[in-house]
Amino acid sequence: MSGYNKHPSIHIENSDGKVYRGDEDILRCLREELSGEQWRLIVETYPGVNEDRMRRMLEKLHPDRILSARDILRDPEALKARLDCILTQDRVFGRMYSGELMDFADPEKVNRLREQIAGSGGKTVVFGFGASLLADQGLCVYADMSRWEIQLRYRAGMSNYLTDNPGEDILRKFKQGYFLEWRIADKLKMAFMDKMQYFIDANRDDDPVMIRRDLFEEALQKAVSAPFRVVPYFDPGVWGGQWMKKICGLDPKADNYAWSFDGVPEENSICFDFEDTCLEMPAMNLILRHPKELLGRKVFARFGAEFPIRFDLLDTMGGQNLSLQVHPTTDYIHRNFGMAYTQDESYYILDAEENACVYLGLREGVGIEDMIADLEDAQRGGAPFDAEKYINRIPAKKHDHFLIPAGTIHCSGRGAVVLEISATPYIFTFKLWEWGRLGLDGRPRPINIGRGAEVIEERRTDWVMENLVNPVHILAENEHYTEEHTGLHELEFIETRRFTIRDCAELDCHESVNVLNLVEGTACLVESADKSFDPFEVHYAETFIVPECLGKFRLRAVGGPVRVMQAYVRT
Repeated sequence: MSGYNKHPSIHIENSDGKVYRGDEDILRCLREELSGEQWRLIVETYPGVNEDRMRRMLEKLHPDRILSARDILRDPEALKARLDCILTQDRVFGRMYSGELMDFADPEKVNRLREQIAGSGGKTVVFGFGASLLADQGLCVYADMSRWEIQLRYRAGMSNYLTDNPGEDILRKFKQGYFLEWRIADKLKMAFMDKMQYFIDANRDDDPVMIRRDLFEEALQKAVSAPFRVVPYFDPGVWGGQWMKKICGLDPKADNYAWSFDGVPEENSICFDFEDTCLEMPAMNLILRHPKELLGRKVFARFGAEFPIRFDLLDTMGGQNLSLQVHPTTDYIHRNFGMAYTQDESYYILDAEENACVYLGLREGVGIEDMIADLEDAQRGGAPFDAEKYINRIPAKKHDHFLIPAGTIHCSGRGAVVLEISATPYIFTFKLWEWGRLGLDGRPRPINIGRGAEVIEERRTDWVMENLVNPVHILAENEHYTEEHTGLHELEFIETRRFTIRDCAELDCHESVNVLNLVEGTACLVESADKSFDPFEVHYAETFIVPECLGKFRLRAVGGPVRVMQAYVRT
């Protein structure tokens, strides 16, 4: 039976008196802080937090007035005009927004509310997304939420913050969050963290948890001082398989699971265990608060407070082919979407059935224009697209590694479990062919043949086989371990190494944050080279992160030899 842990957490000791669970406990703490006849409470929230519920809780403090930051927003028509310029009419893609929340506020409404706050005596609560922009003196609380929980709420009918769109297409809701709302929210959060005195985990409406600022800082400091795992989440898909149900201990009655997001700090959470209480927060908080220690000075200088590597699993065992797709080149993604870098990636085959394959690169002698014409005809309802006429179909077996620089046409076939190692801008996939199927919602999945045609590089069979398929060579070998270079391609900024560990190996962070996965074996221990952290156990298929500030670390095999994939940024 697999030891895969779906609920990893970081234990924090000596938290007595600093953790408050449930409405009444939180209110008791706030009442003690807000004693007297005159006080001001500022509750800043991440967009997605249930503000109606937050208001009902705060009303129990019996303030003289409670003011919502939502009241500063422009009228819906004015907001729509601004949003349309950023989000475009495309179902999936917009342009990355670099502005701030005040760009969507009505200046007159802002001034009126600020004057009302400044001139008020007695007991005042200002709450909601943007509350900290209206008042800067008072008890400061931040209510946070993970992006995965926000996405689940979108699916359940929650609107975007800036738009009343409960029934909108989920892809358009996600687009507005990804390109706009989460960007301005992270910027505001980063500024507010220095003022914050309490932090609230608002992921569960019926079970909020609040901690003091000093405990918040202690928790993040502990996270960046040792290896850790983020909390994975799993999602079905039209092509999803059955492998993750068994290996990751998922619901056997579910139709399928297509994705495991385990190693995507922009999306995943970190859980902290405070004795008998678990607090969940976005892993982005660690990046925003400790970017140099986590990423390394060189990686931070290049990417800023962004996590540039992502790991996820794609399961087609007992499922179907992935979408035939291509990722934009760096120049294209920058000019069209405002992104600084693109989704270079690779497929590491974690497991495979006998006839598994990967579609990768163009066949020799075929014309791109002819291929595009056939793709467009198939999309209009003509003959199904003959992928093998144009694309190399390459057999795939366990532990094969396929490199996919941006601009390379590709997809995994059925019968495989892919550890996808890639750069972080994961939304930028131009789907070219869906094998004649609809999405889980019964709607056509978004196809972007026009955009794909603009970025497909002429990487053909001979070049693909020489450069992108199993480019493995041994770097070190001894009685303890073997270290191999497995990619990625020189066009990509991520370096990957595979370690086959018979007993123990020492690894270097290479002046970069490291993301690793145990790709074979039962378990291994991550040990400190200088005894600065306790041994950390990981199990088969689990992804874990090693902060750059640790420098060197050891991996020790448990229960027999293991294999580990290591990824870091070439500096």
